Amino acid sequence: MTSVFKPLKSVNSLILVGIMASMGLAATAQTVAPAAPATSAAPAQPAAKAGEHRHDPAKMQARMAKRAAELKAKLAITPAQEGAWSAYTAAMKPAARDTSARPDRAAMRAEFAKLTTPERIDKMRAMRTQRMAEMTAAMDKRGEATKTFYAALNADQKKIFDSLPMDHRGSHHGEHHGQPHKG
Repeated sequence: MTSVFKPLKSVNSLILVGIMASMGLAATAQTVAPAAPATSAAPAQPAAKAGEHRHDPAKMQARMAKRAAELKAKLAITPAQEGAWSAYTAAMKPAARDTSARPDRAAMRAEFAKLTTPERIDKMRAMRTQRMAEMTAAMDKRGEATKTFYAALNADQKKIFDSLPMDHRGSHHGEHHGQPHKG
């Protein structure tokens, strides 16, 4: 008789463990209000530190100009290559963001609120597809500009260019996401 209830007891234990795990996951998924700032322990961070990871277009342009100058010096660009260099650096600059073309977030939320879940999924998929197409086109443009510039280099310059890490050849991927360049 006791052997019949032993498997039942282990099944009940598994169910209980599963319920507890589910409750734990649900509890961690809840939004938690931010803690009140400490008043006495640590001094407040300076304003510059608080916005440290924000995108600063002026700083990014300064970094890009510095890196372009360093690359130009390493490659020892000749006056005859100046046109190819200018075309290359122009193509490597990120496109200016057209904020007028971006929909207002409040308007977008209102539009999404009117849609059913499947319609929202389809809308998000279409937006993602468009964004990916734009990014692919920009990467293709930069790739072709790099190939054209590379063709204008002499053999020694090509060796130097080939030896550089990708982020020193005009790709500034990490800098777009608030990550400082290391190098």
